[in-house]
Amino acid sequence: MNLDLAPSRTPLQTKTLENGLTILARHKPGAPIGSFWVWYRVGGRNEVPGITGISHWAEHMLFKGTENLPAGEIFRRVSAAGGSLNGFTWLDYTTYFETLPIDRLDLALEIESDRMINARFDPEEVASERTVIISERQGNENQPTFFLREEVNAAAFRAHPYGQGVIGHLSDLQEITRDDLYSHYQTYYRPNNAVAVFVGSLDPEEAIERIAQRFGGIEPSPYVPPVRTVEPEPQGERRVTINRPAPNRVMMRSFLAPAAGSPDVAGLTVLDAILSGGKPFSFSGAGGTIGRSSRFYRRFVSTGLAAGAGSSFSLTIDPYLFSISATLNPETDADDFERQVDEEVAKLREEQVEEAELQRAIRQLQAQWAYGQESVTSQAYWLGSLAMVAPERDADAFIDEIEAVTPADIQRIARQYLAPDRRTTGWLLPT
Repeated sequence: MNLDLAPSRTPLQTKTLENGLTILARHKPGAPIGSFWVWYRVGGRNEVPGITGISHWAEHMLFKGTENLPAGEIFRRVSAAGGSLNGFTWLDYTTYFETLPIDRLDLALEIESDRMINARFDPEEVASERTVIISERQGNENQPTFFLREEVNAAAFRAHPYGQGVIGHLSDLQEITRDDLYSHYQTYYRPNNAVAVFVGSLDPEEAIERIAQRFGGIEPSPYVPPVRTVEPEPQGERRVTINRPAPNRVMMRSFLAPAAGSPDVAGLTVLDAILSGGKPFSFSGAGGTIGRSSRFYRRFVSTGLAAGAGSSFSLTIDPYLFSISATLNPETDADDFERQVDEEVAKLREEQVEEAELQRAIRQLQAQWAYGQESVTSQAYWLGSLAMVAPERDADAFIDEIEAVTPADIQRIARQYLAPDRRTTGWLLPT
């Protein structure tokens, strides 16, 4: 059964300005609102040892004011206009958005065009934000699984910057300077390294014209350093053990997975749904809750072996990870649990999933897709995030690719990517 997704497929219009800025615009009929995003192709992927976490810190600084918009003014004006805003940094990108009544769209364009070039990076604000960033890392460290995920990711990547994460190492956060931050900003926050996305109740051609008027005169960056490192193929399993205060034992297992441009990502998305349920395509969150019909829920959670068990797969510029995690109940034997996880993964490699189970997973993803198309903010998020990691992909056709996945595809993909030699296994053992 296919859901009617036609309403989400009003034409997407694109234009690239002379300064390199790519603009995507889509009309969404309905409420008179619009969502405007600016995406920069810079994140943890673009950092080297010594400045890890600098992209996330720079993102914070762009809320600290320009000569035209003092600190706090952005929040005040967007709130007064009845809108919402935010920004965040990930491995492959940093992005900012405003969702506003459509007659206040120019406010979003003013804010984003101004801070693309006029952010101040006041030394006092940098010093103050250093404390905030370090506190954010320390807050993450209070979560028992933070160190486990950090160690598993570091072990999974021998060469690629993905192994460093986004928040940064404490020693780097203590030493990064104002000049480091400002140089990073000047290098990456330029139109030729950015994509602007609009979705809302406005003609796309008019939206593109208004965006071009605001951003067309901004000079491009003369040089954006490329990321040359390619992660070597794993030659065998890697293992880490973390001893930390924690209420329960946690197992995490990650396999090196393909980049977002691979034709196999739709199949891996369905495979993920088979194991632990369909995940959102929207801005509201990337995790979702484990599906009660999924294999992991039925084998591990409903039987009392684990308090929770899930899987995840992200779309990234370069190959990243397909991950499995579980929080064990106190009476569960760890060795036996790991053996059972092995059995579930091996079953995907050795047996084709039944058509009914496949279609159930696809229907979950169809529903998540439909939910993600309901709001202008989530539509703009999906268009922009995919433009960052795989600009050659058709964002609207991704659900069609998911619907076309077959049992043979799932088995082939599991054999190729979920092989024992490609995995990194980590255990958090409570002290």
